[in-house]
Amino acid sequence: MTIQTTKVSEWMTKSVITVEPDTPIGEAHQLMKEKRVRRLPVVKHDKLVGIITIGDVREASPSDATSLSIWEINYLWGRLTVEKIMTKDVLTVSPDTTVIAAAKIMLEKKVSGLPVLDTSHKLVGMITESDVFRMLVKSTVE
Repeated sequence: MTIQTTKVSEWMTKSVITVEPDTPIGEAHQLMKEKRVRRLPVVKHDKLVGIITIGDVREASPSDATSLSIWEINYLWGRLTVEKIMTKDVLTVSPDTTVIAAAKIMLEKKVSGLPVLDTSHKLVGMITESDVFRMLVKSTVE
């Protein structure tokens, strides 16, 4: 098998951490920190409905320049859910997509990871820049 024909299914992360649309932003942020991930697919009834990244969370975070009190900030932050800030039009690939094709999509669209959906549109994995780098390094060492 060559780099050009290597499939996403061989290098993707299969155990994907997900959140639901009604998950509070603070909870999603904590999950990202604990699990050391930079993106969370948003799933509702086993269907991918969006994706949230650490950048989305940072953008939604309160600014130091606000005139709101700490209690008002915490109240508003506590009510903000993933659904309000997630990207809804998610770029995806299938397990049979080549890693090179997935990397090309990530490069052209300036995203660092793609959810992997099977033929029934079920989330079965994530392919990220780190997976592509790992594949590249392992294939050149062998």
